[in-house]
Amino acid sequence: MRNNFLELMRITKIFVIAVLLLCSTVVARAQFLMDMIDTTTELGKGMISMYQKYDALRFSGYIQPQFQMAQARGASSYAGGDFPPAVDNRFMLRRGRIRVDYERYNKDNMPLVQFAFQFDGTERGVFIRDFYGRFFETKFNVLSLAAGMFARPFGYEVNLSSADRETPERGRMSQILMKTERDMGAMVSFEPRRKDHPLSFLKIDAGLFNGQGLTGPNDFDSHKDFIGRIAIKPCKIRGTNYLLSAGVSILYGGMEQFTQYINTMGTVNGKPGYTVDSAAGNVGKIAPRHYFGADIQLKIPNGPGKGSTQFRAEYIRGKQTATALTTETPGIIPLTPQGKPQPLYIRNFDGAYLYFLQNLGSDKHQVVVKYDWYDPNKDVKGKDIGMPGAGLTAADIRYNTLGVGYLYYANEHLKFMFYYDWVTNESTELEGYKKDLKDNVLTCRIQYRF
Repeated sequence: MRNNFLELMRITKIFVIAVLLLCSTVVARAQFLMDMIDTTTELGKGMISMYQKYDALRFSGYIQPQFQMAQARGASSYAGGDFPPAVDNRFMLRRGRIRVDYERYNKDNMPLVQFAFQFDGTERGVFIRDFYGRFFETKFNVLSLAAGMFARPFGYEVNLSSADRETPERGRMSQILMKTERDMGAMVSFEPRRKDHPLSFLKIDAGLFNGQGLTGPNDFDSHKDFIGRIAIKPCKIRGTNYLLSAGVSILYGGMEQFTQYINTMGTVNGKPGYTVDSAAGNVGKIAPRHYFGADIQLKIPNGPGKGSTQFRAEYIRGKQTATALTTETPGIIPLTPQGKPQPLYIRNFDGAYLYFLQNLGSDKHQVVVKYDWYDPNKDVKGKDIGMPGAGLTAADIRYNTLGVGYLYYANEHLKFMFYYDWVTNESTELEGYKKDLKDNVLTCRIQYRF
C-alpha cells in the first residue's frame, strides 16, 4: 500500500513539473501557478527550484508541407531536391523543425549564456541542424564565443532562416557551395549589446570551421576554413525612414589533396579546357576554397499597416575545389569506384541573387521577384563545354533562375506561399545539354509556426 502511495506521489510530482515547464513560456500563466504553490512544503520548494532553473527554456518550430509540379518527370532540381524518374508532381514535408533555446541573463538584463538545439524531421529522416553553446562577456558587453554546430557566418541569404525567407529555397549557388549552411567550429563575435554604444550598428563574426559542413560524418583533413563577416545592422538613411544594411564576407579555406592529379583551367587545342598537374608533390598540399562576397539590403516602409518595399542583392566570387562531375564541396574524401582518391578540379566561379519584395497595401499580402545565377566555371562559355579533349562536364554549366511568388501571411503562425521557378542553363555541345532542360518548378507551400 505504502509503495503504491509513493509511486502515485512520484507520478503526481512529475506531472506537475511537466505542466510548469510547458507553461513557462507564458509568463502570466506561469506566475499564476507559482502563486498557488505552498513553498513551506518540500514539494513546493522543489517546484520553485525547477521553475527558476527552466524559466529560460524556450521552444519554437515550424513545418512546411508543400505540393510541387515540375516541367518534366525526373527533373533535376534545387527546389527541394531532384524528382524521381517517373515523377513530375509530389507532396512532401520540406522541413519540420523543432528548436530548443536556453538563455540566462544577469541583473542588468544582459545575456550570460545561450544553448541551442534544433533538429529537422521529415519523411526522409531526422537530422540535427543546430547544436551549440554561446557565452557572453559581461564587462563591456560586446563579445561572445560560440562553439558547436551552427550556420556559417557568410553572407545574408545563408543566415536567413527558412521560416522567414520569402522564397522556398536558397539560391543554387548557396546550396552547392554551402550545403545545409551549417558546419562544426568556433566563432568569436563583436556585437555591442547596449543601445548607447557608439558601435551598436556593427556586427563582426570570425571563426574556424571543419570545412565540409554537415555533408560528411566527420572532418577528413586537418585544414580548417576561416570564415569572417563584417556587417552594418539596419540603419535609417539620414532624412528618410529608409532602412539600409550591408555586409562583406570572406571564406578562406581549402581541402587536403589526397591525389596527385590536380586539374585547372588552361588551353587545350587552342580552346579552353582542363590541364592536369600530376606531380607527386601535389599530395598533401591544400587545394583552395576561397570565397569573397558582398551584400546589401534596403527597406522602404510604405506606411502604417501597409508593409514595405525591399531590395536585396548579394554577389560572391572565388575559387572552388571539387571533382569532375560536381562543384559541391566534398563531405568525404572523393574516391573512384576502385577506392582511389579522385582527381580534383579547381574552378573560378561567381554568382549572385537580386530580390524585389513588395507588400500589396497590407502586411498580409506580398509579392516577390528573385533572379539568381551561378556560374561554376567563369573561364568557359556554353559552346566550349562538350568539345573533345577539354574535359569539361555538366558541372561547368552556368544556370540562371527567375522566380516569382505570392505570399499570404494569415497570422503570425500561418503563411501561404505560391512560387514558380524558371530555370535556364547554357546551351552546350554536351549530350543532354544542347538546349534548355525542362526543369521549371511550381511550389505551393503552407507554413505552420509556433
